[in-house]
Amino acid sequence: MGSKLKNVGLISLGMIAGVAASMQFDAIAQKNATAPLPLEELRQLTDVFGLIKSDYVEPVEDKKLLTEAISGMVASLDPHSAYLDKKAYKELREGTMGKFVGLGIEVGMEDGYVKVISPIEDSPAYRAGIKAGDLITRLDSTPVKGLTLDEAVKKMRGEPNTKITLTIARKDEDKPIILSITRQEIRVQSVKSKVVEPGYAWLRVTQFQEPTVDDMAKKILAIYAQEPNLKGLVLDLRNDPGGVLPGAIGVSATFLPKDAVVVTTNGQLPSSKSSFLAKREFYAANPLNDPLSKLPDAIKKVPLVVLINSGSASASEIVAGALQDYKRATIMGTQSFGKGSVQSVISLPPDKLTAVKLTTARYYTPNGRSIQARGIVPDIMVDEYADGDGLNGLRLREADLTKHLTNDKDAKEVKASTVDEKEEERLIALEKKRKPLEFGSKEDFQLAQALNHLKGQPVQVSKVKPEIRDESSKDDKPVKDIRKDNKAPPEKIEKAPAEKIEKK
Repeated sequence: MGSKLKNVGLISLGMIAGVAASMQFDAIAQKNATAPLPLEELRQLTDVFGLIKSDYVEPVEDKKLLTEAISGMVASLDPHSAYLDKKAYKELREGTMGKFVGLGIEVGMEDGYVKVISPIEDSPAYRAGIKAGDLITRLDSTPVKGLTLDEAVKKMRGEPNTKITLTIARKDEDKPIILSITRQEIRVQSVKSKVVEPGYAWLRVTQFQEPTVDDMAKKILAIYAQEPNLKGLVLDLRNDPGGVLPGAIGVSATFLPKDAVVVTTNGQLPSSKSSFLAKREFYAANPLNDPLSKLPDAIKKVPLVVLINSGSASASEIVAGALQDYKRATIMGTQSFGKGSVQSVISLPPDKLTAVKLTTARYYTPNGRSIQARGIVPDIMVDEYADGDGLNGLRLREADLTKHLTNDKDAKEVKASTVDEKEEERLIALEKKRKPLEFGSKEDFQLAQALNHLKGQPVQVSKVKPEIRDESSKDDKPVKDIRKDNKAPPEKIEKAPAEKIEKK
């Protein structure tokens, strides 16, 4: 892959740095240390602290030094662990509810500038005309060069109805573009749907949020009201960066038998060795109400295709992996991102207004396949366009991120396709000529191929050969084909502690 896009890290202005993760909000502020503290190293830390206090060119507050020390220590672990200050912690919790204040763009870094990955539909950035590929060079009067991605994101955040001026460099424009954008509370529409043609429907989950399961149930009921004899359904998880775990379990439970194992986790703590089932207590926000109970029985057997791509991550991969393992759906599209780790958000004393987002476990599909740094390989590889996969082949995946966790089940990690500089330039030039792709539209090539598959018609597969999926270790027992007997495999269940709430 060319050097330019290698340094792009996906981040949403509604999220904390990193691809949206499936997280746990842990009410336990501290845990007993399992090993003695390294006194020699701690003494060295205090020596450096004292040296800065006495010798640095100007005074530095104790709190700043200690906070930065914590932040650096946590960030050094992996791309998804981080220290959250008061503002970041608050924004993270709000983000799980599908709302936040900002501009509404997913951004990364390229050559020291903020690069727009994509604007969120109907956001202030989208309405202002910001496009994927734009480089933000200045925020108000502050040059972006020299800022970290997190610093730039914080400047773009703010209070509702406040304005920020962006200076943008666009490759097909000779002069900089200056846009004044008003920050707004953005509510991301989690689920979209429509009957695309008689007998066939499209159901899209853009991000897994707290209302996702309820919203999806309403959309499915609306589909069946319009099309009672549904012949096939396309579940679209493309560019879905993940979100709250109950949402992923609920979406999976919609199509799987009751009590089927959806995903398992494993880490150092006993509580991280858990199985999550297609049961109400694992996905329903209200324990007295099951949003899936009113769905028609036919939804369990309707022919299903799941669309994924390199932007499908975390919770999206949990759903795709579960449906693939049970052979409940055909997975189509391109290799997913490979974000298969759990982040626990642990509030810190004394006021519990700050927190640490710490990677505490890995995710595994029902067959025991590790999602981490490998992702989900489609059953049928289909490019985004009839003439190729466009810029998807240039996007970073988990395996490309510095300090990413390895796949503990399979040493052969799948990385993004490599292309040389000339091919990268060709793809970028070709992309400029295309109209922005609207998922679910008549121009949606992958959706058209999914419909062809559901109808038993020929599908134009990708010229790129799919990776051979490793069904994990020899000890893993594959789950049964539920299309034959409609039964889930028996599993020993170890529930998470009651004080934990499974969230983003």
